[in-house]
Formats: sequence, C-alpha cells, structure tokens
Amino acid sequence: MHKSGKKSLGAPELIAIALGGMVGGGIFTILGISVAMVGAYTPIAILLGGLIAAMAAYSYVKLGVYYKDEGATYSFVKKTYPRSSFAASLIGWWVIFGYISTIALYAYTFSSYAISGFSFADNEWVRKAVAGLVIAVFALVNVWSVKGMGKLEDLMVYSKLVILIVVSAVLAGAGETSLPELIRSEDPIRPVDILIIAAITFVAYEGFQLVINAVNEMENPGKNIPRAIYSALAIAVMLYVVIAIGALMAIPTEDLIENQEYALAAGAEDILGPLGSGLVVLGALLATSSAISGTLFGASRQMAVVAGDGYLPAVFAKRRHGIPVFAILAMSGLAFCLVLAGSLRVILEFGSVTFLLVSFLMAYANFSIRKKTNSSMVITAAALVGLATGTVLILYYEAVTQPEQLVFIGVLYALLTFGSWAFSKATGHS
Repeated sequence: MHKSGKKSLGAPELIAIALGGMVGGGIFTILGISVAMVGAYTPIAILLGGLIAAMAAYSYVKLGVYYKDEGATYSFVKKTYPRSSFAASLIGWWVIFGYISTIALYAYTFSSYAISGFSFADNEWVRKAVAGLVIAVFALVNVWSVKGMGKLEDLMVYSKLVILIVVSAVLAGAGETSLPELIRSEDPIRPVDILIIAAITFVAYEGFQLVINAVNEMENPGKNIPRAIYSALAIAVMLYVVIAIGALMAIPTEDLIENQEYALAAGAEDILGPLGSGLVVLGALLATSSAISGTLFGASRQMAVVAGDGYLPAVFAKRRHGIPVFAILAMSGLAFCLVLAGSLRVILEFGSVTFLLVSFLMAYANFSIRKKTNSSMVITAAALVGLATGTVLILYYEAVTQPEQLVFIGVLYALLTFGSWAFSKATGHS
C-alpha cells in the first residue's frame, strides 16, 4: 500500500471533497423528476433519500476507520472476505465504472450550462467538446498537486454552496405561497412513489465515500473520516431541501417538470432577472466542476489499488510523487468516451443502481465484522433493509417506466462481470 510522506488534507478539504462528489449534476436533474412524481412532497422524498445515504455512510465510516485503506469499497470486501478475490475484483470494476459514468454526466451537465447563453447552445458536438475540455482541465489539476487540488476544491465547493443557498432562499422569499399550502393542494400521493423518489435521490448523495480514498493524504483518519462524511451529508441534505422548497414556492410546477435541469435558472431569471439566472448558472458550473475534480481524485486512487492487485492493467497502479497519474488519465479518457457515445441518462441510472447495490454490500460486510468495527447491530441491520428496499424500488421504477433502460443496465452488468472474471482468471487471481 502506498503511503505519502506529508499529510496535506485536513477536515475542510475532506468535507469539500465529499461535497464536491455529492453536489454535482444530480440535484439539477433529480428536482424535475421528483416534482413530476410527487409534487410538493419532493422535500420529504429528498430527506428520506438523505436518510438512506446516512445508513450507507454508517458502514463506510466504520469500515474506513477500521481498515484505513484508500482502496475503500474494493479493499473492504477483499479484506473482509479474503477467500472471495473474484467478488472483490468485480466490485472494484463496478464501482470504478460507476465513477466514470458520473464524471461523464457532470462534464456533460457542465457543458450544457456553460454554453446555454450562446447561439450554438443546442449544438451537440460543441457541447461534447466543452465537456471533454473540462475533463482534461481537472485531470491536469489532479495530476499537478494533491494540495493544489484540495485548495481549489475548497474554493469551488464553498463558493457554490453560498451561491445556491442565496438563490434558493431568495426564491423561497419571493414565493406567494407556502410549502404546507402546496402540500394541501396536492392530489393524493402514493407513499410508494415518495419512497421511489427517495431511492432515485440516492445518486445525488453518491460521493461521500470519496473521502476514504484520500486516507493516505489526510491528517488523523480516525477522527476526520467520520467528521468529514457526516458533516458533508448534513450540509448536502440541508442544501437540497432548501433548493427544493425555494423552487417549489417560486417556480410553477409545470415549468419545473418541463425544464428540469434548467428550472432553477429559469425561475431565478423571472424573479431576479439576468443576474439571478447568471448566479444559478455559475452555481451549476461550480457544482459540476468540483464534482468532476473530487470524483476523479478519489476514484483514481481506488483504480490504482485494484490495478496493484492485478485485476486491472498494472500501469494504472504506477504513481508519480504519490499521485496515480495513469489511473487519472485513464478514467478521464474513458469518461470522455462516454460523453462522445451519448446516452448519459441511462448511464446515470446504471450509476444509481450500482451505488445502491454496492452500499448494500458494504453494510453486509460491516454487519459480518460488526464486533471488530464496533458497530451497532440495530443500525447496521436497518441499513441493510433500507438499502435493499431502495435497490428494489429503483429497479421496479425502471421496469415500469423505462424497461429498455433496465435491459441496457443488465447488459452493462453482464459485460463488466465477464471482463472482471476474464481478467482475474488470466492473471491467476480467479
């Protein structure tokens, strides 16, 4: 395992990395989907999604403090079940591909907002070129310096939080109604629909586990891992709820459903004019930028660990000054390939299912060694039930509304499973 000499990441940088991974493109796309299904109950669904994320985070924190391994998800399974090397390899492949798909989504969302005010805003190739450019920029930032990346992440994350909170608060203040009134005017909502949205919302919280990938660069992991993850989750939940309430109170429901990704910008422009729209766009650009950087930072280190164990090409394990340069470049290149291929929405759905499944497996691993990690049996068992329920609900939603996406997701899992098996067999680790 690699150990760097200088611990350059403190609690503020680690919280920023977690928030950078969470507050990306997710909230901008999930808001419209949520309102379309559950209307004014959206903030409640978002809170429940945060509860599911907290259940997942509990096991990640316990395993992260116990093992202190930057391989995170992959290493936790490998060390908890040392005789199941293929299972560890498979999870490593799943998680890495999930991260690559989210990097592609964030870059695509960044480019959509970045060119939204220009005449060529609808040009697909310009959008993809800008997405490729922003991926390249943050690949270079991550290759350049750990400390430089951490400080830049601080600036982007905390700036976007201030912008999004201010805009959402102004929207809420400008609304002519209240949330209770909106809820009372709603048609009856099935509780299962709220739970489905809570499960879909989980993808907006994905990213907190990136903190563990930085264990070799952080000060006092036993203290900073739980502090960073729980603090970031609490901030993200509050931010998402404020955004949802502000949007519901100020923007007509039909506009939220129709515009989805651009609803906040459109609503802010109606109330605050071009300045308001510009602030939302700036917040979106900062959100997606920090998500790209934070995800690339953490996921590349996990990729290096998997490669170091022989389950990916060995070149991805090589480091320069402690930085996994080739893993960073490989993930960036694959993310750009996904951008070029399009169909990012279906890849996003794959990512949400993947992180729910993997979080369930982390809870199961923690339950297996709960005495060693000093974990509560009740909390861990509740996490297993909650995460399993969320996984079933999102698969049910896909089967009912978009069965072709479910087939595509199944094919992706089959390909990744075969690739992982073939590679581990070829290298003698099957």
